[in-house]
Amino acid sequence: MPEPIDPNVCTIRSATADNGAAACLLVWGPTVQALLTPAATLATARDLVAAAAHAETDIAVLGWVCEDLRADEQTAGHIVKDIRARRPLPPTPAALRVHAVAGYKTRQPYVHISRGSQAGQLSPDEARQMAQHWTEAAVAAQIDVRLRYALGEWDRLTPDEIENLFALLRKAQR
Repeated sequence: MPEPIDPNVCTIRSATADNGAAACLLVWGPTVQALLTPAATLATARDLVAAAAHAETDIAVLGWVCEDLRADEQTAGHIVKDIRARRPLPPTPAALRVHAVAGYKTRQPYVHISRGSQAGQLSPDEARQMAQHWTEAAVAAQIDVRLRYALGEWDRLTPDEIENLFALLRKAQR
């Protein structure tokens, strides 16, 4: 029986594309399911880490401008907006839309993520933890493809037996 889908949980795991290439399976609620390249998975991890740092920096700048420079909140907001506009765009497209957010009223940093109809909000530490998991999935996908190839060349396991082995490994990982 398949596990129930939690609409609030975004998961990524190693997978294999139909052509045998390394891939990562993104599942987020009942509406988002996508097979990603390891490069897109790593780009998403990069964006999560960058957004976490940017959100924390934006909060620090807001505090500095308001408290130390004694500027009003509107001026502080314009300064943060100008800083954001000067940040370089990521070179590789990611699997999720990832944005650094500085909570204007709460003075808390967070990272907004979305894809399709799904959206969520993470603390910077949660974003970094998610990035670590995405990095591990991308690396595992590359290793899994090589392992599948090696096991297939060994001539002692059938493709079904190899699939069963990987299913057991995924179960043990939980």
